[in-house]
Amino acid sequence: MGAVAEVEVLTARALDGVRHGFLGRSGGVSTGLVAGLNVGLGAEDEPAAVAENRRRALAAVAPGARLVTVYQVHSADCVAVAEPWSEHERPRADALVTDRAGLALGIVTADCAPILFADRTAGVIGAAHAGWKGAFAGVAEQTLAQMEALGARRADIAAAIGPCIGPESYEIDEGFRERFLAAEAGNAAFFVAGRAGHWQFDLPGYVAARLERAGLGAIETLGVDTCSQEARFFSFRRSTLRGEPSYGRQISLIALG
Repeated sequence: MGAVAEVEVLTARALDGVRHGFLGRSGGVSTGLVAGLNVGLGAEDEPAAVAENRRRALAAVAPGARLVTVYQVHSADCVAVAEPWSEHERPRADALVTDRAGLALGIVTADCAPILFADRTAGVIGAAHAGWKGAFAGVAEQTLAQMEALGARRADIAAAIGPCIGPESYEIDEGFRERFLAAEAGNAAFFVAGRAGHWQFDLPGYVAARLERAGLGAIETLGVDTCSQEARFFSFRRSTLRGEPSYGRQISLIALG
């Protein structure tokens, strides 16, 4: 029997001193197309395997904390968390904030950008799921607003953008680009011409720019492409291009205390 892979946890210097981590697919018990640390409840995986993977993820980042997630719908909606809810009671939203110790905020992704936030001074944290729809609609800004409602200050908030699809892997069509240009001409900076009629979109760069405009104290982008690293990360686009019937999801976590 081969050695069991350890759970890989990527961290950001911008969030030093705060329990957090961006996880990939290593160290899990799932098999088949979602082999590894799949935490997606909708990934056509065995519920017991998903539960064990989530337990392992939590133990690797914030042992003793209670995991809280939302039913992600690619929106700009953010909810404040005072106490955990069950998986069946998850609100439909794409970001969470809290000022309570002992809660681990979790965001599930498979190419979309996970963003973790922390105001160490105020003791407020946040986590957001930013696909292009959520990022375009303002999920990062809504998360900041909810953090401020709990006492955070933008100048004191640090944010880290974790592994997500990189511009080399994110090919889009002209209609996609035009949507962004219609909103703001400056968005042209996040597109590089590709094959005829197509462009490469810089999702992490776009998210980082919006955070910078929001006036955060520190922003870090890990610069890790999920789509091109099959051994390390699940990827919706990679699975879609192959015509696979399912795909795994990885999790990003942050917790106080």
